[in-house]
Amino acid sequence: MKKAFFHIVLAVFLAVAALIWVGWWYARQPLRVVRGAAEFTVPRGAGMRQAADAVAHAGVRIYPPLLTWLARFTGRAHQVKAGSYEVKAGITPWQLIRKLETGDVSQSSVLLLEGWTFRQVRAALESHPDLQPDTANLSDTELLARIGASEKHPEGLFFPDTYMFDKKSSALSMLTRAYRAMAVRLDSEWKGKDANLPLKTPYEALILASIVEKETGRAEDRTRIANVFINRLRVGWPLQTDPTVIYGMGEKFDGNLRRRDLQTDTPWNTYMRPGLPPTPIAMPGQESLRATLHPEGGDMMYFVACGNGRSEFSRTLNEHNRAVDRCQRNKGVAKN
Repeated sequence: MKKAFFHIVLAVFLAVAALIWVGWWYARQPLRVVRGAAEFTVPRGAGMRQAADAVAHAGVRIYPPLLTWLARFTGRAHQVKAGSYEVKAGITPWQLIRKLETGDVSQSSVLLLEGWTFRQVRAALESHPDLQPDTANLSDTELLARIGASEKHPEGLFFPDTYMFDKKSSALSMLTRAYRAMAVRLDSEWKGKDANLPLKTPYEALILASIVEKETGRAEDRTRIANVFINRLRVGWPLQTDPTVIYGMGEKFDGNLRRRDLQTDTPWNTYMRPGLPPTPIAMPGQESLRATLHPEGGDMMYFVACGNGRSEFSRTLNEHNRAVDRCQRNKGVAKN
């Protein structure tokens, strides 16, 4: 009786040992991946079996029940992280389980550039191969409501930066991140702004910063350009800045700004309307926000772009006209 019991115990022990050895061996075998690499997404709330099925469906040669058993045996079956993953040929089952456990998701990035309009932002996000274009059928008003924005117009509300994200994220989630990033930076700059600026709200600062962004050719001129516009606002002069006119023209702008365009009224024509336009005209970067709220001191009232990004600044109209003449002789293009 004792001998038979011993044999049973021994058989069970050997079977368990064999099972453990097979599991250990399997866990370290390189897996074959169709086409050498595979991408798959683990939905939120999925367990190891659903994750294993997604892996197999993506072209990784695994037996889902066996991978699930291995994860359960090692106590990692309930620690799967949702997200998009990428695996390459040669990964082992154990490495795959650890990847799912730690949430080692595949990432991509998108660059939103300073000076871009909202139309350009939407196009970049909705055409990105690693983003779901869930904003494509939304109007601007619907989009603003979805991200929780209180503003009525989307222009300038999103911070230009390089954003990393998990593949298969939504375009709407990226806009939400960029919107919140701009709100944080604008609030920070507004709290530390210079005293006695002719700007009543952070939104007015955002509008002017967008103009500074579009007018700046060289970084070192940014605070001087901001100063010219601040000085004009103080005395009630029109800003007379071409980028606002171009923005107001929309798709009608063909690359050439003509005198008749300057004389055609739109809400953004700062030649015909005093003060700030009703909205930003582009996305300002951090430096333009800072320059707008910390402009260089002085009484400069004019500037002209002279090519190569260089600008000349003047106090009086006579000085400005001479600067314009010099720039034109040098094949520059007058801007203000």
